[in-house]
Amino acid sequence: MHLNRLNSINKRLKIIAFTLIVGLTFYGCNSSTDSQSSGNDTETPADPENFKLIALGDSYTIGQSVCISCRFPEQLKDSLIENFNSQDIFSLEIIAQTGWTTTNLKSAIASANPTADFDLVTLLIGVNNQYQGKPFSLYETEFVELTNTAIALAGNDASKLIVVSIPDYAFTPFGNGNPSISQEIDNFNLVNEAITDSIGVSYFDITPISR
Repeated sequence: MHLNRLNSINKRLKIIAFTLIVGLTFYGCNSSTDSQSSGNDTETPADPENFKLIALGDSYTIGQSVCISCRFPEQLKDSLIENFNSQDIFSLEIIAQTGWTTTNLKSAIASANPTADFDLVTLLIGVNNQYQGKPFSLYETEFVELTNTAIALAGNDASKLIVVSIPDYAFTPFGNGNPSISQEIDNFNLVNEAITDSIGVSYFDITPISR
């Protein structure tokens, strides 16, 4: 089954670096896949399968001001294609917009009403809560709700959700090296990482790369 095949590359997924743009480009890499052998001289190609991916977030996910293929969800999809049967089909849905807070994302998911059968879900949200000065308590509450929603979209399988930390835009020309931005981003990431760890979800800390 394709779920077993996804689980078989879980370790590889955990070393894929996400590419996110805030005036900087972070390049991801993944290890090569060993060829599978059936034990016979002639291998029988596996039947093609369909995989569904969905990425939830804000400008970091939609790839503000970058090409469509430069968005990290597109690069993640391309990395998966390289490591699966060349005939497998990967579909990608993105629910993300520049400027979205956790509240905006919650509303957008409810409006889109996506199916609950995704093979992989990514969640990256919070920079606009910080930028817009939203109450910290609001982020804590709504991030929990969003992680629960994201898990539901993966058929209630928490192992199919990947949470990505918030990059630090203080290190871009827009942030102008403001140390208070870095401190606030750290505080938001402490929350989303703690929540993620508490429910046993994979967490990617890409913030150091952004610095």
